[in-house]
Amino acid sequence: MQTKHSGTDSVPSFWFSHRSGSQAAGLIVLAAFLLVISASARAQSAAAHKLVKDVIYNELNANHTDHTKWMYRDAYKSPAKDTVQLKVNTAEATLSKTILMNGQPLTPEEQQQDRVKMDSLVNDPGARTRQHKNSTHDDQQAISLMKMMSSGFLWTETGEFNGEITLHFKPNPAFQPPTYASRVYAAMAGEMVVDAAQKRLKMLSGTLTKTVEFGWGLLGKLRAGGTFQVIQSQIAPGEWQITQTHVHIVGRALFFKDIGDQEEEETSHYKRTPPGLTLTQAAQMLNDGTVARELGIAPAK
Repeated sequence: MQTKHSGTDSVPSFWFSHRSGSQAAGLIVLAAFLLVISASARAQSAAAHKLVKDVIYNELNANHTDHTKWMYRDAYKSPAKDTVQLKVNTAEATLSKTILMNGQPLTPEEQQQDRVKMDSLVNDPGARTRQHKNSTHDDQQAISLMKMMSSGFLWTETGEFNGEITLHFKPNPAFQPPTYASRVYAAMAGEMVVDAAQKRLKMLSGTLTKTVEFGWGLLGKLRAGGTFQVIQSQIAPGEWQITQTHVHIVGRALFFKDIGDQEEEETSHYKRTPPGLTLTQAAQMLNDGTVARELGIAPAK
């Protein structure tokens, strides 16, 4: 269709046929206004995309450079497991002591089984290697998917309040998922909240807007309507940790780590691990109640 080039290339010529000069002028003003709105939207989208890229860079940089070790409380719940543990990071491995199981203190037999697991990490290099391998796998999954967030979604800023910026995301139709894990991006929409000053992720939540099948459903399926939420908190100046994870999905997939379909996890009471702490010392601190006292947690809570 031919167009008139009277101030804008986007106004079709038929708009002007059988119209008065004032009507045509009004349409030109309207078209120009719509172009300004469109340009503003593109600028906002570009700014949101730039912010997301900055957040991704900061998160990946922190993951690479921050090697701070922590001791903390970890509450985890799934259909098959409901535990509260005290955990201690060391340079060699992470030790844990279960203090509640299904809401109750452990029986003497359960305490013995829990101590055997801890002792295996302290005394068996193979057990530590397996833990390290699993942790590295989770980290690589997180890094890979985090890098694709800017290209996998279309981002728009929806508000800024009290030092936080909220962005909305939806699938990018031009994104070609390179892995099974990243295919879920094509079905996910939600929000991200960012710390405006530090440009760090505070909250990421999403909903699967359609069912995702892997290998025509033979290799797995995630049903529409599933939700997830990840909350990251500043536990010390410039130190951020994921403190809440909520997953309610029918099916199975990989997001930031290997996950089940229904999970709730919350970590709290963070305190720095003493420098140079050995596995033997960490085990002793967990077993004699030192860690519980350091974190201000009663042994059975």
